[in-house]
Amino acid sequence: MPTRISHLEHAREALRQNITRRWFFKECGVGLGTIALHSLLQDTATAASSSVANPLEPCPAPFLGKAKRVIYLFMAGAPSHLELFDYKPQLAKFNGTVPPAELLKGYRAAFINPNATLLGPKFKFSRHGQSGLELSEVIPHLAEVADDLTVIRSMATDAFNHAPAQIFMNTGSQQFGRPSFGSWVTYGLGSESMDLPAYVVFSTGGKGPSGGASNWGSGFLPTVHNGVLFRNGPEPVLYLNNPAGVDAVLQRDTLDTVRSLNERHLGVVGDPEIGTRIASYEMAYRMQSSAPDLMDLSRESRETLELYGAEPGKTSFANACLLARRLVERGTRFVQIFHESWDHHGGLTGGLKAECGKTDRASAALIKDLKQRGLLDDTIVIWGGEFGRTPMVQGGDDGRDHHPNAFSMWVAGGGFKPGIAFGESDDFGFNAVKDRVHVHDLHATLLHQLGFNHEKLTYRFQGRDFRLTDVFGEVVSGLLA
Repeated sequence: MPTRISHLEHAREALRQNITRRWFFKECGVGLGTIALHSLLQDTATAASSSVANPLEPCPAPFLGKAKRVIYLFMAGAPSHLELFDYKPQLAKFNGTVPPAELLKGYRAAFINPNATLLGPKFKFSRHGQSGLELSEVIPHLAEVADDLTVIRSMATDAFNHAPAQIFMNTGSQQFGRPSFGSWVTYGLGSESMDLPAYVVFSTGGKGPSGGASNWGSGFLPTVHNGVLFRNGPEPVLYLNNPAGVDAVLQRDTLDTVRSLNERHLGVVGDPEIGTRIASYEMAYRMQSSAPDLMDLSRESRETLELYGAEPGKTSFANACLLARRLVERGTRFVQIFHESWDHHGGLTGGLKAECGKTDRASAALIKDLKQRGLLDDTIVIWGGEFGRTPMVQGGDDGRDHHPNAFSMWVAGGGFKPGIAFGESDDFGFNAVKDRVHVHDLHATLLHQLGFNHEKLTYRFQGRDFRLTDVFGEVVSGLLA
């Protein structure tokens, strides 16, 4: 049987045959100046090469944070705070009347005339748990975990259209090209998993988010920090399976050859993107076994599947939430689920019932499941959209427009103060009037809980230091336990 010659050996033989004396003097640095330059660059090249093994090596935060990981349930399209978390009796009382003129002074709406009449809440609210947290009847499962929720009723943002607002909520900027929150977290903390991506993304709504992949992009950070989009099915990432005719030996031999050539190139030029390429090839190889095992929800108990409302083999928000728990158990640092279905300019009542029916049970189950497994204390769970909805009506008598001045989000775990409603909007839910929390403040507070000073987690690009919060943001101590 003939001896098999590896691809690497072929490459080395070709290189030996092409080396000539003229090539040696032309291409190799043999002068004293070049030798000195190589000496100066040696540390850089060595550092770059050493990062090849694992560019996402776990890193301790500068100070001991309460949280180690994040699960972000992003309700793209912007759910109405006035129907879910922020009950306004005055809005119900003045239903059908024109808002006070002083309320609308200088207000800029996305689509409707600001003088549209007020629309009262569509659902009843009641108090729940020992905390007495007031929640809507349309989210009964979240009501069961009311004492674990930190509801922020005074959120505010700068944008009032979907794409820029979503990108702003996820990157701290309305402009494309900035690193996402998840990318900053993996840049700062690395990953605890060698077999799965550090940052995983799911999309479960009727369509993808308006801001597209920029919501989970790494911007100017090395692309190893980019979010990896998983599909809700037996094949989470396309092309993980080997094509016909490629066995495990040939695949490993090919990867070793490519890795050797990339490492040689990395040692010469020191480009971190080459390290990212090496890491991505190796990660894909390991994911061929780890990803199918991860996605096999049939391994979960019947009780767990019923808790989430998950059905193995189907695409759903419930399945994604259960997969998020399985991912963080396996060391993934950041999981984000985009559910783009909340843009209710009309059909508000039916639309909210439908989307809450898809998301409420699983969102609450995620908190219960993490808590019983001892993971909630050091995992931050975030739920919310890019902005709120107007107190004024749109679409006849059953819709609301975009609204950036006041909206609600909730967080759980990760050292946040449980069972509270923080901040207040005015009597109509129009402006945040007490303990206003801007998007930059939320980012600063989340990073604080992960062990970072948001002003010092920076990356130098184009001659200046960038950070998630730009030049803004304050840690909101009232949110913290």
